[in-house]
Amino acid sequence: MSTDVTAESATGPAGPRDPGAAVDGPAGTRHVSEREAREVAEAARPSDWSRPSFAKELYLGRFDLSLIHPHPRADPDVQARGEAFLTRLRAYCESLDAGLVEREARIPDAYLAGLAELGVFGMKVPREYGGLGLSMSDYGRALMLVGSVHPSLGALVSAHQSIGVPEPVRMFGTEEQKQRWLPRCAKGAITAFLLTEPDVGSDPARMGATATLTDDGSAYLLDGVKLWTTNGVIAELVVVMARVPAHAGGRGGITAFVVESDSPGVTVENRNAFMGLRGLENGVTRFHQVRVPVGNRLGKEGQGLKIALSTLNTGRLSIPAMCAAGSKWCLKIAREWSAQRVQWGRPVGAHGAVAGKVSFIAATTFGLEAVLEMSAQLADAGTKDIRIEAALAKLWSSEMAWVVADELVQIRGGRGYETADSLQARGERAVAAEQVLRDLRINRIFEGSTEIMHLLIAREAVDAHLTAAGALAEADAAMSSKARAAVGASGFYARWLPQLVTGKGAVPTSYREFGRLARHLRFVERSSRRLARQTFYGMSRWQAGLEHRQGFLARIVDIGAELFAMAATCSRAEMLRVDAEFTGQPEHGKAAYDLADAFCEQSRLRVAELFHRLWHNTDDLDRTVARQTLEGAYTFLEHGVLDPSEGTGPWIAAWEPGESAATSVARRYR
Repeated sequence: MSTDVTAESATGPAGPRDPGAAVDGPAGTRHVSEREAREVAEAARPSDWSRPSFAKELYLGRFDLSLIHPHPRADPDVQARGEAFLTRLRAYCESLDAGLVEREARIPDAYLAGLAELGVFGMKVPREYGGLGLSMSDYGRALMLVGSVHPSLGALVSAHQSIGVPEPVRMFGTEEQKQRWLPRCAKGAITAFLLTEPDVGSDPARMGATATLTDDGSAYLLDGVKLWTTNGVIAELVVVMARVPAHAGGRGGITAFVVESDSPGVTVENRNAFMGLRGLENGVTRFHQVRVPVGNRLGKEGQGLKIALSTLNTGRLSIPAMCAAGSKWCLKIAREWSAQRVQWGRPVGAHGAVAGKVSFIAATTFGLEAVLEMSAQLADAGTKDIRIEAALAKLWSSEMAWVVADELVQIRGGRGYETADSLQARGERAVAAEQVLRDLRINRIFEGSTEIMHLLIAREAVDAHLTAAGALAEADAAMSSKARAAVGASGFYARWLPQLVTGKGAVPTSYREFGRLARHLRFVERSSRRLARQTFYGMSRWQAGLEHRQGFLARIVDIGAELFAMAATCSRAEMLRVDAEFTGQPEHGKAAYDLADAFCEQSRLRVAELFHRLWHNTDDLDRTVARQTLEGAYTFLEHGVLDPSEGTGPWIAAWEPGESAATSVARRYR
């Protein structure tokens, strides 16, 4: 998995701006203008909407429940194969020791061999290439099982299967490439995805790694360094993104290559260690004149970022699966502890302060599974464009699961802060609450940080506005262009705005089949229209400056995420109710409705707060304080403590003979 997303953060909602040319910087890193960075990102971004999108319509004020309800279901034959595999996988996972992974900070080879024998590394590989060909839904359930043993296992499998070699080859490889690599991956050849560099994260226009075509045109020579290469330490095959210089026979640009890890010139220089995921095989990989045959190139030159972004669209759904797994475990521990632990003559769960936390954990766990299942089933159906839904699922799930884990630690008190080994050493149950908090934290960074996801989704959410506004949304556009754009924009808004106030949809649908949940769907419908109006107000107020209002855009995105989660939760609850009635277990249907009702009530409070903060916030003041902080105005606040990181690290080598420590530090931090 990648701790940085690819091109998303390089573009804000207002599109390209600021002219300038790229130049090469130190160590091969490219220095590029803001305009070029945006243009690179925009070129990689899929711009067509040939299939409907529930979330896209939601942000435009059009709540079309028919796009997600009745809840999509798996094909019975596919589901039966999936259930059989999950039964075998569960039996194997029950034999694994999670504590061993945590203590030794590595996944035993025997565990990987067992997973390979089961076919875990080929879960998403089509059956004709030796894989299991599981649905996204069953793949998500498998990740929950594997991840519940230890999240490092889930991360390894996901990094291999979701964004490693199998997925981009399946989507973009030639038939020869599929025959060559997919069977090998399915059998257990671990793979990785290499994009991030030490000085390049979410701005791929500055990528320093290069792949230069040889004179005879038979291969590329790959040079560069890649950071945070999840699985890269043990991978047999890796997908590498590198910049091909323009040449006589091709356009060049960022390109994707499949590289054999044992190729001459490939060096793993470090195995990184983190606060969580202690079994993660993540490192730094250097490429020096690595010969990569032309036949190892995926797609054409310059298509690398498109390949990366397309892979991530569904690849991101591994994160909601891991988050749902963590939340399910938290719920189990919270329920057991809150029922057993007695304070002041009553179980702690009977006290209001703890009861609220237990309710939040239970309701949110139901919501997390609903979002995962809805997104996965939509991906399996293949009839909808789920780029926004997948991004929302990743964003929302990673944030909510972190809160769930934090609440569990609080419920457990001192035992929540104590390690499992310490608890066990003094005779108590080895509950790793502090570990789940550490392990879940990375999901807010993996596959695009929360801040990056806000920008990505905001870009898509306001796409219709940008198309309508044209040059109005470009800061460097000529006044004549802005004048022409204003005429076109007025026509779009003259048709669109009245629909948010009067006409069809102004009176919310009854949603009678949902019983007591109907009022929540009516709330989602009303809020969707309100959200679209607020987006328009922001666009009207700031125009090209909207891209710099990232606090406003983040709240717009978060409101949509909550509305999507509410809709998915209600749809899943109704599906479970119908199934429960069919099997003669109506109590299960009632339980689903109870959880969905609680979740929606809690979500409505979050939505109300987000709407309020659209226009009542400290954003302007925060920018001022941040600027002054960066300029050194508040360094007096840093006095009185020590910085243990000073005096260590490679920068010591820059110490010049004869200078004092104070002079050296001042010189290095100028």
